[in-house]
Amino acid sequence: MSDLRKVIIDGNEVEVPGAMTLIQACEVAGIEVPRFCYHERLSIAGNCRMCLVEVVGGPPKPAASCAMQVRDLRPGPEGQPPVVKTNSPMVKKARAGVMEFLLINHPLDCPICDQGGECDLQDQAMAYGVDFSRYREPKRASEDLNLGPLVETHMTRCISCTRCVRFTTEVAGITQMGQTGRGEDSEITSYLGETLESNLQGNIIDLCPVGALVSKPYAFTARPWELTKTETIDVMDALGSNIRVDTKGREVMRILPRNHDGVNEEWISDKTRFVWDGLRRQRLDTPYIRENGKLRKATWGEALAAAAKAMQGKKVAGLVGDLAPVEAVYALKELVESLGGSVECRTDNAKLPAGNRGGYAGTATIEDIDSAKMIQLIGTNPRLEAPVLNARLRKAWIKGATIGLVGEAVDLTYDYVHVGTDRAALEDLSSKEIGATKDVPSLVIVGQGALQEADGEAVLAHAMKLAANSNSKLMILNTAAARVGAMDVGATTEGGMAAALDGAEVIYSLGADEVEIGEGAFVIYQGSHGDRGAHRADIILPGAAYTEEGGLFVNTEGRPQIAMRAGFAPGEAKENWAILRALSAELGKTLPYDSIAGLRRALVAAFPHLGAIDEVAENELKAIKPKKLGKATFRNAIKDFYLTNPIARSSALMAELSAQAKARTGDKMAAE
Repeated sequence: MSDLRKVIIDGNEVEVPGAMTLIQACEVAGIEVPRFCYHERLSIAGNCRMCLVEVVGGPPKPAASCAMQVRDLRPGPEGQPPVVKTNSPMVKKARAGVMEFLLINHPLDCPICDQGGECDLQDQAMAYGVDFSRYREPKRASEDLNLGPLVETHMTRCISCTRCVRFTTEVAGITQMGQTGRGEDSEITSYLGETLESNLQGNIIDLCPVGALVSKPYAFTARPWELTKTETIDVMDALGSNIRVDTKGREVMRILPRNHDGVNEEWISDKTRFVWDGLRRQRLDTPYIRENGKLRKATWGEALAAAAKAMQGKKVAGLVGDLAPVEAVYALKELVESLGGSVECRTDNAKLPAGNRGGYAGTATIEDIDSAKMIQLIGTNPRLEAPVLNARLRKAWIKGATIGLVGEAVDLTYDYVHVGTDRAALEDLSSKEIGATKDVPSLVIVGQGALQEADGEAVLAHAMKLAANSNSKLMILNTAAARVGAMDVGATTEGGMAAALDGAEVIYSLGADEVEIGEGAFVIYQGSHGDRGAHRADIILPGAAYTEEGGLFVNTEGRPQIAMRAGFAPGEAKENWAILRALSAELGKTLPYDSIAGLRRALVAAFPHLGAIDEVAENELKAIKPKKLGKATFRNAIKDFYLTNPIARSSALMAELSAQAKARTGDKMAAE
């Protein structure tokens, strides 16, 4: 039975669930209520008092709309719907009073504040404040905190909304931030002056409604009105977080999250947010050819002619890197297969089954985590592999979900049942009929670390068996942004990497930096950064990074998303699909499209599900017959969260964060 209640807000009658707060009911009615401490994804604090409204027939003073539910409202004398006013003289006076209190100690440094132009306090002071203050005493000053290299603090500006404290405690799962003192002496601080130990800490910058917490790398570099904003997709992990890239001229200045309830809600990891300095460093901006053991700069004509000459009449293998858009992968596959070669995207040797979409993209959606009551993790550390997904798992745990782990025991920010570390624990689990889960929503999440060993296929088969026995949905937690899209277009070779490279005379590497290519083969490297792949290459073709070309990416649950171009590639670097198209013409195997639109048409004609942008196709799970498991323990796929791809390895900030993370896990000193 629905618990709908009628309520009259500023003369408009609306019908809303009784559990809704008044502030949410006002939003349904299309009325904006100012707020500082309230955030719909955090617990209610009710301490800023900016959201005051008048409840007719209720208390004689204004009520905090964030902390009062619709079901708590008293009906009229004859059973009429309760009445709420948001623009009465009482409310206006209350808001002006609250704003005057908030501004008592707030410094008047808007011109130099990094939040200037995007500051809630500034906007609301203009809308609801008064143009004078009755406060004549000296303003209070506070010491700034050192929270690490990511978040810069100006604690004198803090209005004690406690959003940062609630986020770090509830979502990020760390306990380093809190509030001490009372009255005027109250301040937000960190425990024993510690820096923050979380890979989600950058989100407190977005949450802060004043300029108390700002981005340290971005500080004093640009103003919001100078920036060009592009909505695109993140590739630092396989989650496909929705982001906004802000550019000034050719340079990326910052990366911010966009709201998408089905993927990343409104959070992003620190690597996603701060990797942009890696887009400026170690860039490939001109073609190179290796002569007499040394690389020399070349023109595009020379480089393409040399690549075509090297590939003609030879056995060619194509390797797909972790950051390649689907269009480039499809063009590479078409080109290499026209030369009689083969293409492989599983460069980490993950035993993902080709042609079995349920086996490499899973049958679960990310949103399924929210309603799951039982979740089993196998060979994964989601805190490093997908921090935002881990925050979602934590949210499910807070709601009462039971989480189990087979694999390395690590700190996941929530409690879990550690079933075991090895294959025997998984086999024991998969052989049981688990009745307790059959009637409740449940998930099995398999990490790439579990699939990279020689018995990866057997591990996946047992995970599928466990999912079938417990009536659970299966999620394959990929770590590479390009992987699911490349599997979708069939960029695989029967027998994996070993079969693809067997006897290959020429290896065409599309940004495949995570694989060591041995001696002997001629290597053509196409990519954006001078990383491992470029060091081994005989010919280098400079490509665009993910912010410099439009492209399709399919995330770990199989959701196709479009990344938009935010800027242009440096120097002579070109879009990845265009390089492959030019090379195909040089080889006399011209690909049948000469624009990205033509390429996408061909792609969608061959694989129709890729045209359903932002929709998760329902995947059928083809069971794999369980084989004999090895005797090893599970090892996680990611050891260093901050250095997982060429862009991150080019970033000075990521290098600093990686060094700090290593230092934290080292031997403790006596004082610690």
